[in-house]
Amino acid sequence: MKRISILGATGSIGQSTLDLIRRDRDSYDVVALTGGRNVAQLASDAKDLRAEVAVIEDEAGYAALRDLLSGTGIEVAVGSAAIEEAASRPADWIMSAIVGAAGLAPGWRALEQGTTLALANKESLVTAGPILLSHARDHGATILPVDSEHSAIFQALVGEDIAAVERIVVTASGGAFRDWPLDKLATATLAEASSHPNWDMGQRITIDSASMFNKALELIEAKEFFGMRPDQIEAVIHPESLIHSLVGFRDGAMMAHIGAPDMRHAIGYALHWPERRDLPVERLDLAKVAQMTFRAPDPARYPALALARRVMEEGGLSGAVFNAAKERALDAFIDGEIGFTEMTPVVEATMNRISSSDGLQNVHLALDTVLEADRLARIRATEVIRETR
Repeated sequence: MKRISILGATGSIGQSTLDLIRRDRDSYDVVALTGGRNVAQLASDAKDLRAEVAVIEDEAGYAALRDLLSGTGIEVAVGSAAIEEAASRPADWIMSAIVGAAGLAPGWRALEQGTTLALANKESLVTAGPILLSHARDHGATILPVDSEHSAIFQALVGEDIAAVERIVVTASGGAFRDWPLDKLATATLAEASSHPNWDMGQRITIDSASMFNKALELIEAKEFFGMRPDQIEAVIHPESLIHSLVGFRDGAMMAHIGAPDMRHAIGYALHWPERRDLPVERLDLAKVAQMTFRAPDPARYPALALARRVMEEGGLSGAVFNAAKERALDAFIDGEIGFTEMTPVVEATMNRISSSDGLQNVHLALDTVLEADRLARIRATEVIRETR
């Protein structure tokens, strides 16, 4: 029986993972489930799957979670330190699906077991890619990508020599505003940005898809995970979301991963790797699909992609600064402090401010310096937001 933990169990990735677990529940022993604020969902899943421990991040939810799990024998804990402790409990496979930079430390702790980490938290590689991969090697751990794009690349590379790869093409749906007039974007509402044309995802990642910050993160992630040069990584708009990524080789051949827009593809591949097993996902009828289309991303519509290029070239702590500023700008948009098109300028101004005044360019990359860069970038982004209003 495989012992598993799911960090971020109440989010969309976590719930899709639990869907697969329930279909073959006799094969799994659930160690830990963690969640952010959705107490009812966490308690229900913990009871159903007989988890050893359930951890809620939000202090305000602890009492309710404790009451809901009273008498079940399930341990209850609260806070970020408790989530890290849960991640360190012995398990054969751990899903890292906490959204944002908050997922870095728990994933780091999980790797120290020498286990398999299914990484859906793209921010871990964006902020700390080189040291995270080194940390995994030092502890004999395995990281499997769960972002649909990076899982697609990973699968296309099975049996291939990475030295033969000429380029990686990461596809993007284009998000909610891919066909909007440019002059209308400044008036985009939170509700409009929170509706994705193809994927069923959480609000934050859906908004990031509309702004293409999500794809910006994925370009950086691809560079770190697969060891590519920035000029070898491309993004292309693919509105149908059926090709999840492509790998181009030096002989001109391209390998594409094609499938319905369902995260259970990538989750299931990581869960059963190195095997392939049956998954409850749609089988494509190519005759009905009829055609697939592609177009280059418009730099004026998606300025976040240029910032990703900057991060890939600069390296070091720039990924941590970029991501933290992006998270703070996203919070500000959700809270109505800034408009949709003001998010990218906030991130760029934050990066410029830290580069010119805070001296992080030559700081050694380590977990503590990444966390400090994250903290500082949020402070600087807040300053920029206040000046914007």
